Amino acid sequence: MLTATGHPLQRAGAWAVAVMAGRSEPELVTAADLDGVVEAVVADAVAAAVAGKDAARYAWWKVLYALYPNSKVTHAKRPKDAAVLTAGMTELFVPDDAEGERWPCALCGAVASVVWAKSTLPMFDTNKALNTLPPGVSGWPVCRGCRVAMWALPYGAWVTAGSATVLSCVQRQAEREFAEHNVQRAKRMMHAGASGMAADASPELVVVRALRALGPGLAATTLWSFKNDNQEPWVRVTRTRRAVPVFLASVSGNAPLRRGWQLLAHHLKREDADGQVTAYGAAEAARLLFEAEDGRSRSLLRQVYELLWETERWTAEDRAALTRLAFVYEKEVHGVEPDLSKVATLIADWIEHGSSSPRGQLAEYRKAALNGYRLGELLLEASFRLKLDGRPVAIVPEEWRLVVQQRSRAWEQRVLLAAEVLRLLQDRGVEVGKQPDDPAERELTEQRVQQPILAPEDHDFHFGAA
Repeated sequence: MLTATGHPLQRAGAWAVAVMAGRSEPELVTAADLDGVVEAVVADAVAAAVAGKDAARYAWWKVLYALYPNSKVTHAKRPKDAAVLTAGMTELFVPDDAEGERWPCALCGAVASVVWAKSTLPMFDTNKALNTLPPGVSGWPVCRGCRVAMWALPYGAWVTAGSATVLSCVQRQAEREFAEHNVQRAKRMMHAGASGMAADASPELVVVRALRALGPGLAATTLWSFKNDNQEPWVRVTRTRRAVPVFLASVSGNAPLRRGWQLLAHHLKREDADGQVTAYGAAEAARLLFEAEDGRSRSLLRQVYELLWETERWTAEDRAALTRLAFVYEKEVHGVEPDLSKVATLIADWIEHGSSSPRGQLAEYRKAALNGYRLGELLLEASFRLKLDGRPVAIVPEEWRLVVQQRSRAWEQRVLLAAEVLRLLQDRGVEVGKQPDDPAERELTEQRVQQPILAPEDHDFHFGAA
């Protein structure tokens, strides 16, 4: 009756059908199960279509409009008669005709007697796109199972009033957990409306929690976020690397790494002028594990780097924890374990014994820290300065080539180098910033870092933002 295919939208819908039918796998769904899911999907869609704009159910209509902007229940000229809408919607999911003309389903290859087009299939062209169907063909063949899956999609996706996000993962259990979470969230949205949703979760956080529950095995994930209305449709793709579950297991089982992660999450939390939380730390930290396909994503390493330069914020224990977090992330996720001790020692010696104050020397290093050419100049200057002063220099230029060369992702080595330099200076007692002395802030930080990673913060994470 149903197969979870490689198409990310159909796959998310298939898992939603399985969850709604109480089945462990999409392939175990029966014809009777499909009937029950169709009844729920139609009832929810019709209730949303006839709801007033102030009603909680109207939030679900916005979700449907973002996915199926020209369908029977979202069209601007739709009738307000529930019976008429119900009949029209139910017709979409009739069983395939065993005797009429049939074709292979465009999604799963099963026998299909119904063809669908852009008004019922999300992301299959829009009104702004030329029709890509061959002449004389009215749509794509879609079997009943896939038709139900494509309309169960919003239940299994992380939805907002204008977009949806679906998950693909090599571990099916993670996909199921993502669907389970979102089915429950959809039910709450219909009853409470968008304003009744908590604002402290994200699809990335849901995925990262699912990966953590899988244990330390390898598992790559992809999040497909899209908007499908008649204005400016778009698709954005972000991914986690296969070793992210290994990294999460390391963080969870190691006290200094847990401290580093919680410090990162704690300081990513943001509030507006009225004290309302605008960004929750756990959700923001989870996003750092995802890399955007177009390269426009924040890096966990870069975020740690920026935090470490806030020299008056951290104790020695905090700085060591954040530095270790950065190095373990690079080792576990990217498979790189650079030995930067000699280069870091050279820079730390130059900062400590240079011609000006340590703070001045540190400021000069910061200007060059992420630029390979300028960093190379600084390392040469530091070597000559220390030698002229009669101090030992236990490194030759060939050994710092890793951090100055212009190659892909070389910036990561420079980020780790900066973290190691700051740690060395602190271990030596070189004064580059005052220690934090706000007892209330320290107490709040300590309370936060003692919690398990990915634990709820101040609100209910289970449903998240609408």
